[in-house]
This record gives sequence, structure tokens and C-alpha cells, in this order.
Amino acid sequence: MKTVIIFGVSAKLGTGYQVSQLIKQCHPEWRCIALVRDADFAKQLAQQNIETYVGDATDVELVKEIGKQAGCDATIISTLGGETGNYIAQRNIIDCAEQVGIKQMVLVTSLGCGDSWSTLSLRAKQAFGNAVREKSLAEVWLQTSTLNYVILRPGGLRDGELTNNGQCYFAQEVHGFVYRKELAKIIMDKIANQQFDNRAYSVVDPSLTVNY
Repeated sequence: MKTVIIFGVSAKLGTGYQVSQLIKQCHPEWRCIALVRDADFAKQLAQQNIETYVGDATDVELVKEIGKQAGCDATIISTLGGETGNYIAQRNIIDCAEQVGIKQMVLVTSLGCGDSWSTLSLRAKQAFGNAVREKSLAEVWLQTSTLNYVILRPGGLRDGELTNNGQCYFAQEVHGFVYRKELAKIIMDKIANQQFDNRAYSVVDPSLTVNY
């Protein structure tokens, strides 16, 4: 039985939430653990047989306890967003994972992170460059850790149903969008197939036009 810990599950129904729902639909035998900030939302997830903890990913003791309860064979999925504090939270997750012996992680950042920074337009850098830089720091912390990992850098995230057209691109400049559900499916496929190759991939759905 696989165990996954999801950081970044919120009532706003983002990627982390979509991952939790796909697990329940496609892999109900998996053990799913989520850290959320809202206690009422945690109760909703608990009703779906998702183990929930209420708190913040910057809480060292809480994150370490979640890791201990999950066990060293667990896989971490982090879809944390936000401009401020992203790096600190991600660093804490990675550090705690190492301390409790967890060996693999899926980190979701965004196009423009790391070596794809130069592909962002000046307007994009001005609009959300700080968030991208925080996420880039998190990428480096993971890349220099002892964990096996895969980093996914999605394009613009949108709401929509699965298209099965989402693609991962390595060392290529791409632009575009991807549905959150599609990204969630890609995350799950990476875990199910144990595709932790210590690489960073850009993720877009070429069937969605840029002016969508």
C-alpha cells in the first residue's frame, strides 16, 4: 500500500485537492495524508477517509510528526503556492523528510523556475517574479537534498476536466496552460510508476491554446 503526504491541500480546490480526489477515485487502497489550515475543511476530508492534520507547513514539529506517522516509505507531494514564505515551508518539509527517513518527493513549482527563468517575459517577472524566485530556492534545496525527486513546473493553471493531453517537457522552452486535474493525474502517474529521476519538467497541455 502506497502512502502519500500532500502539502498544499486547500478549500480553494487547487492542485493538492485534485490529487487527493484522484487518489480516492483511482487508488482507494492508497493511504492519503493531508496537512490543511482550515479545521472545517479537514473534517470534510476526514469523511473521505483522508487522514488530516491542521496547521502550517512551517511548523517543524508538526511536519516531522506527520512524516513519522506516515513512515519512511511515504511519498511527499508539495503543491504549496504563495509568494511569501514558500521557500521556508518547502525547506522545512524537505528537512523533516530527511530527518525521518522519507526518500522521495514530488515538488510542484511553476514555469520560469530554476533554469527556465530566462523564458519569462519582463511583464511576468514583474507580476509574479518574487513567487517564482521563492519556488526556485525550494527547487535547489530539494535538488541538493538526499531525496529522490521529480519537479513539475506547470504553465498557467486552469479549472477543467481531464484531457489526457498534458505533457512533460525536459530542457525545452514551452509556454501554455494545464488543467489542475490534468496536473494531478500526472503527479499520480509519476508516483504510481516510480518515476523519480531527479529532473525538473515543464508541464503544459498543448491542446489548450495560449489565449484560452
